[in-house]
Amino acid sequence: MDARTKNQRTKTSHPLLRIGALALALAAVPAIGAGIQAQSDVPAAPAADATVGAPIAPVATPPQETPEPAMPEPALDDFEPAPIATLEPGEYLWNPEVAPEGPVVVVVSLPEQKLHVYRNGLRIGVSTISSGKPGHRTPTGTYPILQKRVEHYSNLYDNAPMPYMQRLTWDGIALHAGRIPGYPASHGCVRLPLEFSKLLYGVTSHGTTVVVADDSSHSASVVYPGPEAPVDPHTGMEPAAVDVAALAQLE
Repeated sequence: MDARTKNQRTKTSHPLLRIGALALALAAVPAIGAGIQAQSDVPAAPAADATVGAPIAPVATPPQETPEPAMPEPALDDFEPAPIATLEPGEYLWNPEVAPEGPVVVVVSLPEQKLHVYRNGLRIGVSTISSGKPGHRTPTGTYPILQKRVEHYSNLYDNAPMPYMQRLTWDGIALHAGRIPGYPASHGCVRLPLEFSKLLYGVTSHGTTVVVADDSSHSASVVYPGPEAPVDPHTGMEPAAVDVAALAQLE
């Protein structure tokens, strides 16, 4: 061992030097720990992946349809037809208090197979009828009631009963009670339900106007009448025709 090596070992093995080296080593430990802690707070880098960093294609969203607002359910009354339209064969309506008094006029609609009764210009009754069948068609026109009989029998057709008969012509056309099958079936008369024929008989008189109409003889307002009388109660003429006749008399 040479003197130089011996000198280095002496310096390192000196007690004070060993203490100083230990102190320096201990002082360095916290710094290393802090560095490790700080490094652990940094998020780890993602693993290599071919899709990392690639642009994300937007996902097409289908257009949303705007729902239509719910419509309220129609009331039952919206579908309910007028009472007159729902009359079955043999049925009728009678409401005399609508017009307690005034002139009476009767309108028979052959296409409708109905008879309408007006008093003082307002409808007080309507009934199903059965008019003349093919070959015995009920004639259209305006007629006054010529004769009234509660009990009457046909002079032409085997003495057939004609209760509450109200004669329109002397050759056999009349209003009376009879069978109502729902279609024209008589020999020319206008058949009525029995109970209705009694009611009608009670509000008419000799001379009461009866108008029998179809599409070829009268306008639609008469053939398909409403709640107000479509004809004059005294002449059976439509209002427009009455006005023309009145003007002619003034000239």
